[in-house]
This record gives sequence, structure tokens and C-alpha cells, in this order.
Amino acid sequence: MINLLIVDDERKAREALRSVVQSYDPSISIHEAEGVSSAMRIIEDHKPDIILLDIQLSDGTGFELLKKIQPVTARVIFITAFEEYAVRAFRFSAVDYLMKPINPAELKSALDKALSAVEKDSFELRMKTLLGNMNQVSKEQKKIVLKTAEQIFVIGIKDIVHLESDKNYTFFFIADGKKILVSKTLKEYEELLSAYGFIRVHQSHLINIDYIDRYDKREGGFVVMKDQSSIPVSSRKKEDLIDLLGQL
Repeated sequence: MINLLIVDDERKAREALRSVVQSYDPSISIHEAEGVSSAMRIIEDHKPDIILLDIQLSDGTGFELLKKIQPVTARVIFITAFEEYAVRAFRFSAVDYLMKPINPAELKSALDKALSAVEKDSFELRMKTLLGNMNQVSKEQKKIVLKTAEQIFVIGIKDIVHLESDKNYTFFFIADGKKILVSKTLKEYEELLSAYGFIRVHQSHLINIDYIDRYDKREGGFVVMKDQSSIPVSSRKKEDLIDLLGQL
């Protein structure tokens, strides 16, 4: 039997989540807690497989709970009304989260993924990355989790030289020479990384401005990165790039 714990300090929110979980699978055993202390007791007694975790609780935060129960062996789905910076931290760390008010279809989809997940070790790694990112704000300290078919990498944002699109996949080029292929689009990573000094210079290329060596105007224009890779610049992005370089 699957044990699931709902942690939310609002009774109506817990009832709504319980209703969706019961309609999803009536055989799931559901426990409820309103705060850190009560959640810890239930986790100790019942060892839930899945935790639906609100961030703001009656006696602390969901992050404080996770720090107290390390290592995290349950699959955690965050329930959040947090501002954008925190949502970005969730996405960097590749953990599941749902925004309030909860969409039942999105919750059921998250439960599908949680129940099919067998990668508990990788989830623990992602949780550690998330908790670390929540306390950091600069590119020098932020990390991102990159999952390939066979491996999971935790990479410093500052170490990413550039990204290249390959249809629905993205290649990451890392300063130490690694080339990592992940099954997400470049657009998703542009949304994540644009606040940390990354600029889209071409439909297929996103670059870290810290690694720009020079801009060459020949052959339509291209950027040479410090690893000596040449990145084409589209005509509509050329003016934005030149303006940016003028500000550095």
C-alpha cells in the first residue's frame, strides 16, 4: 500500500488535496499534518512514500521540515504560492512543484510521476541541490540538475559556457569540457537562465556572457567563446548583442 502525507496548515487545502488523491487512487493511505512538528511524527511512524508539501506552515516552512528529516526518502511534490525566485529554484533542481490554487489534473500528473519513480537516490541529490539553491542568489553559487538517459549531473551555473538546441533536446557545453544532452527544449532553459547572464543569440544557441571572448562581424556575425567555439548570431539578435557588449 502507498502511504501519502499531506502537509498544509489550511484545513480546506488539505481536504481539497485529499479529495483529488482519493479520486486518483482510493487505495492510497492518506495522512495529514498542519506543520513541521506533526509532520515529523507522522513521517517517523508511517514512513510515507509521497509527501504533498506546502511551503508556509503553521510552525515553520517545508524546507525546515526537509532539513530535519535528511536524508529524504519520500518523493516530495511541493505545493507553493511562492514568488518567482523560489519557483526558479524548484525548476533548477528538477523537482516537482504545483502552484496554488491546485489544478486537479496537474496533481494527478505529478502523482503519476511520483508513483512511477524508482530513482530515490537521484531524488535525494535533487533535494540537496534545491535546499542549497534556496539559500543562494548569485550565479557563482547556483547549481542546476541535468538528467540524461544514464546519469544525473549537478552543475554550477557559472560553469556553463553555452547551450545548443537539438529539436526537443539541449546540449550543455561545460567549462571543463563536458558535453551533456538533456531531454528539454532550449526555450525552457532560456527562461531559467536569462536572469543569470545568459542571452539567446540564435534560435539554436544560448550563451553565458561571462565566456564571450570576442564578436566577429565576418560571415554574418558570430561570437567566439573562451573555449574557442564559434556561435552564430542571427540578424535580429545582432543589435541586442552589440548593445550588451557595449555595456560590459
